[in-house]
Formats: sequence, structure tokens, C-alpha cells
Amino acid sequence: MENELLAALQGSKPNRQRLEALIAELEASADIDLAVEHQQEQLEGVWELRWSSSNQPYLQVQPWLENLQVLMPSQGRGMNLLRLPPPLAAAGVAVEAELQIEPPQRVQVCFRRGGLLGPQLGSWRAKLLTGIQQSFPAWLDITALSDELRICRGQNGTLFALCKRHDLEAKTLMP
Repeated sequence: MENELLAALQGSKPNRQRLEALIAELEASADIDLAVEHQQEQLEGVWELRWSSSNQPYLQVQPWLENLQVLMPSQGRGMNLLRLPPPLAAAGVAVEAELQIEPPQRVQVCFRRGGLLGPQLGSWRAKLLTGIQQSFPAWLDITALSDELRICRGQNGTLFALCKRHDLEAKTLMP
């Protein structure tokens, strides 16, 4: 079931009804407890949005844009990053957040800074980030999780399917 969903997510125009059915099956069989160290380790890393139930343009998958989520719950940090795909991926729009795991499946998100991230030049990185005053509670409920796939639901009910990007390192993307 997970392999079928992963294959469907790689397509350019996946069938929404089929994806939602596969996701529902996977969620029903998932045993999520983020108090378990192994699941916290699975959560850590760089994830790419492959499908979303949202109509918001920044929550949609676009072939010309990488929509990444960097999660470092072990350090209480995370970041949403929109950037062009390589070789133009040197810069992007980022929103940094503090993360707090609330077992069994919730990750509380408090957005702190947002703005532009430039290219990395040695140990220096260009960045123009400003503080964010978050006026609403935000969270993700992790409803299915593996080494390759994460299904979650946001505080507004939006359903997300993300694939792990093993070719990217969280610590190199975070400012």
C-alpha cells in the first residue's frame, strides 16, 4: 500500500480520489506514537511536499518549485522552504519555526522568522529574515510515518503527503 502511494505521488498529475483512498488505508493501519525514539528519528530530515488537499498556491505541488519542509525535532527546530529546483536552488523563501512534539502524534509549530535565504558561500550564508508574530496556534498531526513517507494533517484539516529527501541534509538547509 505504501509503495503504491509512493508511486502515485511521483506522477505529474496524481488522481485525487485514488490518493485519498490510499492515504485513508495507510492512516487506518498506522501506529503513530512520537514518544517512541524510532519514530522521532524517522521524522527528522528533509521532506518534499508531493500532494496537498489545499487550494492555497504555496501548498500546491508545482513542477518548477521545490516545496520542502526541514524537520529537526531533536533540536526543536523546523523550516518551510520554497525554492527553484537545482541548479537554481541557491536561494529561496523560508519560514523558520520552533517545534515541540506532543505524543502521540502532534507536532506543535510556532513560526518565528521568515524571509529570503541566499546561497551558501563557505561558512557564510546570505539571509534576510524578519520576526513573525504568530497570532494562531499551528500544528501537524502525523497520521502515517515511515523512512520514505509522511502523511499529516494541519490545524485547518489540510491533508499533506510528503516524501523524504535523502539527498538533502537538514543541517545544511537550516540557517
